[in-house]
Amino acid sequence: MPTSLKRQVYDQCVLPTMTYGCQTWSLTKATTQKLRVAQRAMERKILGIKLADRVKCSEIRKRTQIQDIVDFVAKQKWKWAGHVARLKDNRWTLRVTEWQPRNGKRSRGRQARRWRDDIVKRKGNSGAETRETETNGDVMRRATFCSGWTEPRR
Repeated sequence: MPTSLKRQVYDQCVLPTMTYGCQTWSLTKATTQKLRVAQRAMERKILGIKLADRVKCSEIRKRTQIQDIVDFVAKQKWKWAGHVARLKDNRWTLRVTEWQPRNGKRSRGRQARRWRDDIVKRKGNSGAETRETETNGDVMRRATFCSGWTEPRR
């Protein structure tokens, strides 16, 4: 089977299946690492390369021309965040996104990574940042998130 057909199958079947529901994930280092390892294993399988061949990941990526799975997840998450930010009423989607469990004392160690942390990190420090988004083939510019997004809505 040609590599181009394998790439199409990966893009249309495997990638959406692996990332189902990724809009709601909080991307930790462990999750990111697992996704990248799985993707590299599939890319090696597509090209028929074994680990013992010691081919660099960048070379494999050049040959397969497959989109990085972590970038895909971040893009999907960003699209979901835009959808949630545009909600006007107090739907369960918005409430669940902003919900923080309060059950006594917080456990020891670093604070758990939340869904919102990835969005704030990607947005940067500037609230006036703009991004280009495609809607039905038209490119429109819009403010990514207003300052109201940083405060939980009630």
